[in-house]
Amino acid sequence: MEPILEVNNLKKDFQDFSLKGISFSLQRGYIMGFIGPNGAGKSTTIKLILNLLKRDDGEIKVFGLDNLQNEKEIKNRIGFVLSENNFYDELTVAETRRIIAPIYRDWDQNVFQQYLSDFALPANKKVGELSGGMKMKLSLAFALSHHAELLILDEPTSGLDPIVRSELLEILSTIIQDEQKSVFFSTHITSDLDKNADYITFINDGELVLSSPKDDLLENYGLVRGAKELLTDEARDYFIGVKENKFGFEGLVEDKHFAEEFFGGRVVIEKPGLEEIMIYFTRGNGCA
Repeated sequence: MEPILEVNNLKKDFQDFSLKGISFSLQRGYIMGFIGPNGAGKSTTIKLILNLLKRDDGEIKVFGLDNLQNEKEIKNRIGFVLSENNFYDELTVAETRRIIAPIYRDWDQNVFQQYLSDFALPANKKVGELSGGMKMKLSLAFALSHHAELLILDEPTSGLDPIVRSELLEILSTIIQDEQKSVFFSTHITSDLDKNADYITFINDGELVLSSPKDDLLENYGLVRGAKELLTDEARDYFIGVKENKFGFEGLVEDKHFAEEFFGGRVVIEKPGLEEIMIYFTRGNGCA
């Protein structure tokens, strides 16, 4: 089946940062978490997908269509929620709708009204009077009211309280249930992806670190803890990153089964979380 989103060898150079030929793909019916520390290139990648920045090299296909040659068609079929508020604060929700609705070929007013009801968004309230969580829900209502097949979110939960973040994640899980829609979810808050994401794509300093099913990552990687004397030069070669203290060490390995054979029963091996995987890859042997 053709991917709903396909990025191949994507490059973009700035004066102090470069996106270095990243590649990944997303199929229909799944949520992909796009993770990395702040400044890793997540927002740059999303702006290139949306054609808000001009790429230097590479290819981006959405619904099998080139995102430059078919920009209008693609943007009629996607919804996006960016980290910053892009609405006029002095306009009401209803006035904002009158500006945005004509942009989309398949705008569905009934769907929009249902989301306003579901999200308890008052149509006569000014956008500037809404809380951060309500503004996020308003963005989501606009993104979903034209039957979008692909939803792209750039740090949508940043600054929101855990209850609102949980509500958002439940909405995303509902969206993909028909197996025809997909969600591309950029965040540095990896706990948002622990339950909902199907795939994880991780970039750091403009480079692709990995792109894999989330369950494979959590099953194959291992957090190893043991006594310092076990951390020989040979052992260090197998670790993605290690942190040490006077009592022993903790490190991340890519293959926990190999670590079990290498160390025998002399270490404790646990399943890592996404945050721990990201930290060890980002900081390596300099983990604090």
